[in-house]
Amino acid sequence: MPVSLTRVVLDMLKPRELGLSDLVKAVCEEVGAEQVSADIVEVDVKTETVKMTVEGEDLDLDLLLEKLEELGCAVRSIDSITARRVSTERPAEAD
Repeated sequence: MPVSLTRVVLDMLKPRELGLSDLVKAVCEEVGAEQVSADIVEVDVKTETVKMTVEGEDLDLDLLLEKLEELGCAVRSIDSITARRVSTERPAEAD
């Protein structure tokens, strides 16, 4: 039975000049996430530490990590992942 990723929690650094709303919008649009939330945990001179939660029906982790790198972010760790089995059976049709 196929498995899909539905939730990923990341600990990452983002450049300070990249706005938090721009970051979450880009992830939503480019990665196809249904919901993205991000909290700034720590602020340094050039970077901000962010805890980001990405949720969707079938997340592509490689695409997510690639997009974050393109935005100038550095993922320090993947703190949590949720997956679910996807049923390939079709429901019986009613007569």
